[in-house]
Formats: sequence, C-alpha cells, structure tokens
Amino acid sequence: MSATAKEVFELRNRTGAGVMDCKKALEEAGGDVEKACDILRRKGLETAAKKQGRVTQEGLIGAYVHTDGKIGVLVEVNCETDFVARTDEFRYLVKELTLQVAAQAPRWVAPEDVPEEIRKKEEEIYQEQLKDSNKPAEVKQKIVEGKLKKFFEDNCLLEQAYIREPEKKVKDLITETIAKLGENIVVRRFVRYKLGEDNE
Repeated sequence: MSATAKEVFELRNRTGAGVMDCKKALEEAGGDVEKACDILRRKGLETAAKKQGRVTQEGLIGAYVHTDGKIGVLVEVNCETDFVARTDEFRYLVKELTLQVAAQAPRWVAPEDVPEEIRKKEEEIYQEQLKDSNKPAEVKQKIVEGKLKKFFEDNCLLEQAYIREPEKKVKDLITETIAKLGENIVVRRFVRYKLGEDNE
C-alpha cells in the first residue's frame, strides 16, 4: 500500500525522520501512522545503540541556576560534531539534563561511576538487614540486587526517572536524542551546588 503525501508529512512532523524513511515505515505499517511511529522509533533506537561506541569530543556545557539562587548546576554533554552541538534538539537535551540534576540531585552519572567501596558498603547494609530473615540465600541475593538497583536509580543520573516523564529513564531520553540526531551523545560530568552544602 502506497502512503499519501499528507501521511508522510504528518509522520515526518511527528518523528523528524527523513521522507523516504517515513514512506517505508507507512508502507510497512499499512498506512497506520501510530504503527509507523513505532517502526521508526524501533529503527532509530537500534541505530542509536550502534552509535554508542563512537568518539565524542564536541558538545556543550549547560548551566542552570534556580530562581531563588540557592541551587546551581553545570553539566558537560558531548557529541561527535559541532554541527550537532548547535542544534535545538541537542541544546534542549542539555537544558533538560541541568534541570534533572537540579531537581533530583544525582551523585554520579552512571552505576559504573559509583566507587567500589560505596557499592560494597551498600551491599553490606542490605545483607545486614536480611541477616535474621529465614529466606533462602538465593532469594536474599535477589533482594540485595533489587535494593542496589534502586540505589542506582536514586543516585545515578542515567538511571533516574526523567522528571517530565517518570515512566522514562534519563538514559532513554538520551538514546532517543541519539536516534534523532544520528550521533553518539555522552554525559561527561556534572556538578551541583546547593547553598551552604559542601560538595563531595
């Protein structure tokens, strides 16, 4: 089934995908715009996954100071080219990440950035909490892993629920932007200052 120009235009507006990609997706979806959106999203995310190993040396440093002047944030976000760094989509992502850091106060970018001694200490605390439980060892281990996962979700920026769409993680927002812009994007580092608090 051939897609009409109106359907292609609508899909292009909604997804930002190229004309030919929209046409193919609509044909594959039998003219169903919603299904075509899903097809494009899936393809975009697959492409994004392939791009995640690529070198990122361009980008922006985003800054945010809360209206009361008591919280300030700097976030460095890298991409592959200066061209992408200047796009509205990339700038929007950087701005959203500064707001996320201001609102949710993560301590690290990703779980792999959590120092080993802190990770071990957390595990020990969870194991201590379960010490008197009669549960089998493998069940206790699963509970510890679940609590550790929750710890990462609370403290690591990429694992946090995105403040505007809590059903989505911050890393999903970044992956969607990679799919749209066609370049790898990496959050390099951030710092969050709160008046009167020492930074770790």
